[in-house]
Amino acid sequence: MFMPCFKKIKTSVVVLSLMFVLSPAHSVSAGLLDAKALPLEMAQKAANSALKQCETDGYKVSVAVVDSGGNLKVVVKADGAGPHTTDSSIRKAYTANSLKRSTQELAEMIAKVPALHSLGKMNDNILMLGGGLPVIVEKHLVGGIGVGGAPGAHLDEACAKKGLESIGAE
Repeated sequence: MFMPCFKKIKTSVVVLSLMFVLSPAHSVSAGLLDAKALPLEMAQKAANSALKQCETDGYKVSVAVVDSGGNLKVVVKADGAGPHTTDSSIRKAYTANSLKRSTQELAEMIAKVPALHSLGKMNDNILMLGGGLPVIVEKHLVGGIGVGGAPGAHLDEACAKKGLESIGAE
């Protein structure tokens, strides 16, 4: 009677041990997944640095950062920035992340090759206007940053680049 009970306990311990070892929270690959994620602190630093650069240059903008899934992590809006700047910054960040390229580069490519115009109509979140950059950390795409509101897409992009530099991203 004692032995069957002991076997059940032993089996339960083995099953629980396997569950612990094989669970995603404790697997070897969990560290790799964490390394490919954009931490909130980095997203905030990038957004604030981009905003500060644009403010220094005299532009009232909004800055958005999305994660690798295109989900909004951070959005900051300068006092006096137009109401459209929030949406455009989010859409630029989403586009840069989703298509893994600078939105300025994409806009220029579409201008040269009209057959690619449909890229801008894939969904309502895409915006083919300069000012969005993919966030690449240690060769991993971890998100996108978008700036909207400066008087020129190249100026938005310059501020976005400053945000990337502040976190050591490409």
